[in-house]
Amino acid sequence: MKLLVVLSRVPYPLEKGDKLRAYHLVTRLAKRHEVYLFCLSDQRSDPEAIAHLRSLCAHLAVVHIPRWRILLRMLAAVFSRLPFQVTYFHHRRAQQAIDRVIAEFRPDHVLCQLVRTTEYVRHNYALPKTLDYMDTLSKGMERRTENTPFYLRPLFRAETRRLIRYENLMLDLFDHHVIISAQDRDLLYHPRRDEVAVIPNGVDTDFFTPRPGTKRFDLLFTGNMNYPPNIDSVLYLVHKVLPLVRKERPSTSLLISGVDPGQRVRDLALRDPAIQVSGWVKDIRDSYASAHVFAAPMQIGTGLQNKLLEAMAMRMPCVTSALANNAVGAVPGHSVLIGRTPEEYAAHILRLLSDATERERLAEGGYRFVRGAFDWSRAAERMDALISSSTGPTPTA
Repeated sequence: MKLLVVLSRVPYPLEKGDKLRAYHLVTRLAKRHEVYLFCLSDQRSDPEAIAHLRSLCAHLAVVHIPRWRILLRMLAAVFSRLPFQVTYFHHRRAQQAIDRVIAEFRPDHVLCQLVRTTEYVRHNYALPKTLDYMDTLSKGMERRTENTPFYLRPLFRAETRRLIRYENLMLDLFDHHVIISAQDRDLLYHPRRDEVAVIPNGVDTDFFTPRPGTKRFDLLFTGNMNYPPNIDSVLYLVHKVLPLVRKERPSTSLLISGVDPGQRVRDLALRDPAIQVSGWVKDIRDSYASAHVFAAPMQIGTGLQNKLLEAMAMRMPCVTSALANNAVGAVPGHSVLIGRTPEEYAAHILRLLSDATERERLAEGGYRFVRGAFDWSRAAERMDALISSSTGPTPTA
């Protein structure tokens, strides 16, 4: 099959969740199909990353969109019905490029990741299409509104309404739809949301595997540190949970590891010598191996937290929220510990830091769970079965 995959980002290196999912699925689909990978980018791509992707796929196109064009589009979006997230990524030059690809490559099927990319093919009704929602962007925006400054809330509420309308429209226009978890599927507002297939992420257990290391930190949080739910989680951990832990363990340390930490995150390390903000690291496994306990008290956001899967695969004891674990499905008390209040998080953390046997028990439970439940090959097989079930006539030029 000729498969056109449309992404809003270049899916390598793997420092963000959407890149991780796209990379692993595309890598496996490209072994079975002739894949044309079409990527948008708002920054210049690393030549080594491009060369690596070319080695995986039959065809690759990257359309660079200058920031000044994005700014103009965002200003125009005020008067549009499209979500700002869709407008940010939809540009005339990129539309012309993908139209040429469709005319010349003549794909049998199109796979779009996130509703950010669907505008490029929504009017091509004859072409079989699958949308990977990944998560429910409208619900994520709605949750972020609660913690947004009051003067921005009208804008966030308007974006939430636009996303709900657009997500529903894409469910009507696309042949197949997938999402990362049942929790996210149930947050869609469309009456036919049960038709959306749940295809979870996997975890590369050959790469993320237990390794020895000096435990220089008590606690660890990883993730894209420019992503609002991650910022919110870290601030909650530092301001609400850590003070309670330090009443009993004053020297408790924390490593915050992940790409693009903003000023609010960097300031945490400036004010507290027991907190380190690493920024981007060459090998994130070094961060996992350097801490005793993984703590991710996610309060907002949607989707599946890859950081939890990776930490479990590296045999770390994990403490997280019910919101995050609902998408993962680990057994509370056996594979993961769940906190609901700062006091519960602190109690879990203190127990794990003071009891090596308990750390070992929980780490083993999480390790066994993630290796049995999350596999990229199974996820790719399910995606392949879905897209292969509806190939239509080759589109005419």
